[in-house]
Amino acid sequence: METTTVTDRPAGPDAPPGATSAPPTGGDTSAVRVKGFDHLVLNVSDVERALDFYCGVLGLAPVRVDRWRAGKVPFPSVRVSPETIIDLVRRDRGESNVDHFCLVVEPLDWQRVVEAGVFTVLDGPVGRFGARGSATSLYVRDPDGNSVELRWYPQDAA
Repeated sequence: METTTVTDRPAGPDAPPGATSAPPTGGDTSAVRVKGFDHLVLNVSDVERALDFYCGVLGLAPVRVDRWRAGKVPFPSVRVSPETIIDLVRRDRGESNVDHFCLVVEPLDWQRVVEAGVFTVLDGPVGRFGARGSATSLYVRDPDGNSVELRWYPQDAA
C-alpha cells in the first residue's frame, strides 16, 4: 500500500477562517471524493424519548416515524437539513452512542474501490436508505476502528 503524506491546504469556501483540508491520496483511492455529509446513526435507549427531544425541543422534522411505529422500517430519523438526517436506533448504551456516520461521495466504480485494497471493507456495496432516499453504500473502517459509510446516489451520476 502506498504511503501518503498529508499536508494542509485551503478548505472550501464555506469553511471557517483558517480551516484546511487534506489533499486526496494517490493511487486508486483518488476515485473517492467526498461531496457531503448524509447521516449519523445515533444509538438511543428510548426512541420515543429521543424523538420528543429532537423533534420537540430542537424542532427537527420527523422522517419515517409513522412507518417505524407500524413496524415497517427498523428505525425513524429526524431531518437536520434537506440533505442530512439523524437515524435513531434503539440500542443499549455501549462504549459509543454513535454507530456510524455516512459521507456522500461522487459517483464511482465500487468494485474498483474494493479491489484497490486501501479500505478495510465491513459491508457492501449494498443498497440502503439515507437522507436523500435509496442509494448504494460501502461500509469501511477508519484507522481508529470507527465505521464510516461511503454512499453514492444514482441521481448524482447525471
